[in-house]
Amino acid sequence: MENLEKYRAYIQEILVKYANRSSSNEGVEAQTIFDTKHDHYQLIYVGWHNRQRVYGPVLHLDIKDGKIWIQWNGTEDDIGNELVEMGVPKQDIVVGFHPPYMRQFTEYGVD
Repeated sequence: MENLEKYRAYIQEILVKYANRSSSNEGVEAQTIFDTKHDHYQLIYVGWHNRQRVYGPVLHLDIKDGKIWIQWNGTEDDIGNELVEMGVPKQDIVVGFHPPYMRQFTEYGVD
């Protein structure tokens, strides 16, 4: 339970950091979505740019069975490494956007 609260705080800190960093386009808003009841967390872009609709996830992380799942990483940064630097053990991080058979070849958890 102690790790759960820490993991929630770490994820929210990362998403807020990236939301604050990504305000280069007027008309496009970076929104953080924190579902702390079901442990789903996202950063999405919403708005309009050059008459084009912008809507989509930038980061999506979940907490499942005591592990942080990186479901989507639309940045060029290594979010898993940021979590490790915050104190999350590598085996508690799952790169969910990799197929299950590929996860054994990463330095992170399998499931």
